Amino acid sequence: MNLWQAVVMGVVEGLTEYLPVSSTGHLILAQRAMGIANSDAANAYAVVIQGGAIVAVAVLYFQRLKQMAAGVLGQSAQGRKLAINLFVALLPLLVIVFLEKAIKHHLFGLWPVTAAWVVGGVAILAVSWWRRGKPSREGKGLDQLTPMLALVIGLSQCIAVWPGTSRSLVTIVAGVLVGLSLPAAVEFSFILGMVTLLGATGKDALEYRHVMLEAYGPLPIAVGFVLAFISAIIAVKWMVGYLNKHGLSLFGYYRVAVGVVVGVLLLMNVLEN
Repeated sequence: MNLWQAVVMGVVEGLTEYLPVSSTGHLILAQRAMGIANSDAANAYAVVIQGGAIVAVAVLYFQRLKQMAAGVLGQSAQGRKLAINLFVALLPLLVIVFLEKAIKHHLFGLWPVTAAWVVGGVAILAVSWWRRGKPSREGKGLDQLTPMLALVIGLSQCIAVWPGTSRSLVTIVAGVLVGLSLPAAVEFSFILGMVTLLGATGKDALEYRHVMLEAYGPLPIAVGFVLAFISAIIAVKWMVGYLNKHGLSLFGYYRVAVGVVVGVLLLMNVLEN
């Protein structure tokens, strides 16, 4: 991997990680378009540069993380409640650890991603139709989230192990469906995603560090990480402002359009699965 490819990967990761369009799907598409073949090093690189996006959310939501830390220390009842809900939402992911290798073997290709793009896009449009005419802030605030509702959101996150589905998509939609306002669902999705990605990034960084360093060297990894951080800051700030005014439908149309285009290119053998 050369530096310009690392630049593209970092920007794609940061811009798509927290948008409901699937960062994994876009990274696989970017890799294939640039001639980077499917391999342990390529898959691990796509996961490890997520660290930049994790740091971006930690910076943007520092006050909320500080509140949860105070809650764990017994200094904030609201922070303790949110920390408990976050812990409950993470529990279903323990099952996924045992399925990871099978998932990577069978689903890390453009055909599964394309199908997930279209299905996810239709799901977004269905939720947008259901919420049409309702203010984005209508619904429960984050302080009204209960452990049971948090568990439902956590269970939905398991669907996102299918590349192309989008972790942000399923957790935001699940949050809205259990009664959260759109801003509250987005915030909980971002914080949940930050912790989830931290585990996945750390695991792959440790397990595949020698493979990545041998294949790419340290500089492309550092470049991808830094650019993922910068572009994630931009994407998250834009998304929060956009959703408060316009809702989710744009992302639904985008996903369906990308899925159709990539599907046609695969059928024409322009792209390889």
